[in-house]
This record gives sequence, structure tokens and C-alpha cells, in this order.
Amino acid sequence: MTGNGMLNGASSRPPTGIRVIVVGAGFGGLGAAIECHRHGHDVEVYEAFPELKQLGDIISFGPNAGRIFYRWSGGEVVRPFFAVSPPTGMITAFWSIDLKKYGFNIHKYDTGEIVINQKTPEYPVEAPNFNGHRGELHEVLFNYARDDLGIPIHLGNRISTYFEDEEKSGIELESGARVSADVVIAADGVRSKARKSVLGYEDKPKSSGYAVWRAWFPNTDMLADPLTAQYCENGDTFNGWIGPDMHFLFSTIKNGSDCCWVLTHPDEHDIDESWSFPGKLSEVKEAIKDWDPMCTRIVSKTPEHVLVDWKLVYRDPLPTWVSPEGRILLLGDSAHPFLPTSAQGATQALEDGVCIAVCLRKGGKENVQTSVRAHEKIRYDRVRATQKTGESTRDMWHKTNWEKVKENPEIIQFPRQDWIFDFDAEKNAEETYDEVVKGLTS
Repeated sequence: MTGNGMLNGASSRPPTGIRVIVVGAGFGGLGAAIECHRHGHDVEVYEAFPELKQLGDIISFGPNAGRIFYRWSGGEVVRPFFAVSPPTGMITAFWSIDLKKYGFNIHKYDTGEIVINQKTPEYPVEAPNFNGHRGELHEVLFNYARDDLGIPIHLGNRISTYFEDEEKSGIELESGARVSADVVIAADGVRSKARKSVLGYEDKPKSSGYAVWRAWFPNTDMLADPLTAQYCENGDTFNGWIGPDMHFLFSTIKNGSDCCWVLTHPDEHDIDESWSFPGKLSEVKEAIKDWDPMCTRIVSKTPEHVLVDWKLVYRDPLPTWVSPEGRILLLGDSAHPFLPTSAQGATQALEDGVCIAVCLRKGGKENVQTSVRAHEKIRYDRVRATQKTGESTRDMWHKTNWEKVKENPEIIQFPRQDWIFDFDAEKNAEETYDEVVKGLTS
């Protein structure tokens, strides 16, 4: 996005006078800021990192997220993901993996046989499904929020503490500066300092018992090997090997030019000051030594310097996401970290941002605390149910009964539940807010 006049971002709703501080400029924080802007609130973002970096590897957004993206500037925000160069029709910038022809090949871990090819559903234009590099999409959202909408994003500002009373809430920066607002949205991840303000005690991240080795790299060495070149010469691909207590997912993207894989594996180490460590190819190869040799072959093409071992943090949603005075709200991973096997973590954070923006607008400046509590009530059960799909999918794959799979291969397919994908977070919040508030105030 370029900050041109067409997308300069006048809010689509009248100003509400509600001042919102968002802490964290990840997907949840940016999504919440964009939605608050759309619904007429005065919003700004504070982020600890001093500069934007294109970090990470593959990320998934379901149609329930695509529906949210599509409403931003009439679909202009998502259009770069599918840029085509006329008149040749050649793809020039394809952020989102295109699996309409290829689908998802699910392999048995030891033999390598393809148990089933899961077809990719067609989704409406207004609710697209995305799988691509998290750093690239994050940059699109960041630039859209800052440059096109003019949302102030203050980088390099670490939070020392949060504060609130009946009239206002705010943040104190490590510099000593204090910033006040009507409500603070803490979208700063599983280590959010706002958790203490909300819960009244220190709540440290906990290991899920699993970690993922993950890597993203160019296709150079893959193409040089006739056995692996097949994955890079025929457009985008997606393959998964499912085995006892582990699964290996491998994709090629951008018409086969980029490769990425993740291997979920058991990990019982405690979470300490960092749960992301440089990975060792030797450890990965040892873990999959009894698997289909193709897995080891793919791993061997991976430059070791791009390999990361990322410990998965997971827990049920916190007992509450709202501070005692109702003016500090935990959003996304701060409140409810997801397992990757749900493929819904970032999407649910976006839904959170939509819901709080709607609730604040419908409640108005005089009812901020009620609106924040209504948001929690509207979101809590859906988030919890969606979270559980991460556990159930992981367990389905890691404890596969291969005799039953022979009888019905469809039981091993990645779940795509309509109740998750067909959900419209904005419509739901608009329709349920009044009834939820009645329940809170009666």
C-alpha cells in the first residue's frame, strides 16, 4: 500500500470520541487498531520493537479472517496477494499459496504413501483463504494502518506497567512517560504485562509439551536434486507426513520459488526467558530417522542458519480478559494462545479486534467498561471451542489408527469446520451486543 489518496482512510463511521491505546503491533494489535479506526475511535499503537522486520515463516488465515481483510478499503488490502501482470497473465506477486489444483497430500509417516489428497475448497471472493509468509502479510497490514489510515504507531516504546481507575486507563513507558485513554487493548502476546493488571497475579507462559522446528528457504538446492525438484517445478504444493506424536508439513509457495516446513515434536523443557532457539539439522534428522526418506531429503536441503526450534505455548483461555475496572482488555495471544494445528490463532485475534471495535461503538463513550465486558462475553465460548480444535487435530494425527484410515482415509483430513469458517465476527457482534449487555446489567 502506498498511502495514496484513494485509501487515505477516513473512518467509515462517525467519530465516537473514544480514545483507544493498543499495545503490540502484531496481527492482533494491527487488526484491532484498523477496526477501531473503521468504527470511529481515536486509536494509536505502542510497540516495543524499534523497527519492522519481515520475520517468521508460514501463517494461515481462514475465510473468517479473509472476510475481515476484504472489508478494509473495499478489498484493496487483499488485492496485492493475488497480483497478476497484464497482458501475459503471469503472477508477479503471489503472497498466498495457490492449492486449487494441488490440494493437500497427506502421507503415512514411514512408507510415504499418499493416504488421501484433500481438495482445496473454493471460497467466495469476499471471504478468501490465505496461507503465506507471515512477515510479508504483516508488512502489508502495518503499512496500511500507518500510511493509508494514518494510525499513529509508536515503535521502540517498551511498556513498564499498566494503570486504570474508573475514569481512564493507560500505560507507563520505560522512559517514564504516561499515556492515558478510555481503554487499553493489550495485544502484546503471551508475556503481556497487562496479565498482572487483569488477573491480580503474575501468570507466566507454560509449555504445551511440544515445539516446532521451522524453516523458510529458497528452492535452489531442492531444484538441484531430481527427487525433490518435483515440489518446485509445478507451482505451489502442500504435503504432510503424519506419525506417532509428530507431524511434518512441507509447502512450496510463490510458484515453487520458496520452500517452508514445520515439524511438530514433543518437548518437555520449561519455558524460560526465550522459547525460540536456533535449530540443529542433526536433531531434526534424528527425530525422523525412521520416517519416509523424503522427509530427511527435504530437511537436508535446508540451510541450518534459517532453522528455528520454537516452543509452543498453550493454555485454556484465562479466567478473565478484563481488568477489575473494565478499562484494560487482553486480546489475542495475551488472552488465549493457540496451537498451530488449529490454524486459527491469528484469525481469532483478528476476530477479537473486530468485536471490541463494534462493542465500543455500540456502547458509546459513557459505557466503555460495559462494552469491554460485553466483548469478553461475546467472544469467550467461541474462542475456547476454536482453541480445542488445535488439540483435537494434533491428537487425531499423532495417535492415528492406520487400520481405520485404510477403511476411511477421510478421517485423517485436516478439519475445515463451517462453524469456524462461515463466521462473521462483525455481524455477530452487531447482532448480539444489546442482548449481552442486558444480561450484564440486569
